[in-house]
Amino acid sequence: QVELVESGGGSVQAGGSLRLSCAVSGYGYSSRYCLAWFRQAPGKEREAVAALSSGSGYTYYSDSVKGRFTISQDNAKNTLYLQMNSLKPEDTAMYYCATSMGGRWCPIRWDMEREYNYWGQGTQVTVSS
Repeated sequence: QVELVESGGGSVQAGGSLRLSCAVSGYGYSSRYCLAWFRQAPGKEREAVAALSSGSGYTYYSDSVKGRFTISQDNAKNTLYLQMNSLKPEDTAMYYCATSMGGRWCPIRWDMEREYNYWGQGTQVTVSS
């Protein structure tokens, strides 16, 4: 059973930084899989933030976070990270990590929820102005 557990959320002032972590466990060995971060603000639909094709070096970002957020992975710790810099009030949301575990890298539509089979419970990020 694949399990994803997010941590690192909190409250920060605009312009500040946070690093989210997602511990991934329970999956069998595969050299190819896609890991992603999504977020959902109150009253809004969940949206993709960033994704990473494990082992390939390829990363993907939404236009709203490009240049401010960085997705990365520590294979030894089975942990996915999201470094968030220059945070804005509009970044306030519940952040979720997700994976498509299944022997393939991120698809062209990496930003679609349907591409992911497993989700974490989320960690809250609040940015005040």
